[in-house]
Amino acid sequence: MTQSQMMPALTQQMQDCIEACMSCHSMCEETMSSCMQKGGQQQMQIMRALMDCSETTRMCADMMMRRSPMSAEMCALCAKVCDMCAEACMAMPDDQQMMRCAEACRRCADTCRAMAGANM
Repeated sequence: MTQSQMMPALTQQMQDCIEACMSCHSMCEETMSSCMQKGGQQQMQIMRALMDCSETTRMCADMMMRRSPMSAEMCALCAKVCDMCAEACMAMPDDQQMMRCAEACRRCADTCRAMAGANM
């Protein structure tokens, strides 16, 4: 039995969601680095949301790639975490890095919400 016979190909919707998760993960990592360089109490409060989002999006992408039976539930959780992180980033509207991160989080949340409702 070949690999393709054991696992169906990823749908375009799944591929888009995986890409959004990985993009969001990278953006959260970059934003954490930016926060650490700037310091300050507000950045430190946002760090928790960034860390949660970074880890959740990476795990969500991994679970979809391996066709975990828990993918839909993970996508639903990931959407919530991404929404939370986007809100945290929006607390600093003058920071371009935070605004780019909020956008990546929103895009990921949207694709994850769609996948959570999809039949995987």
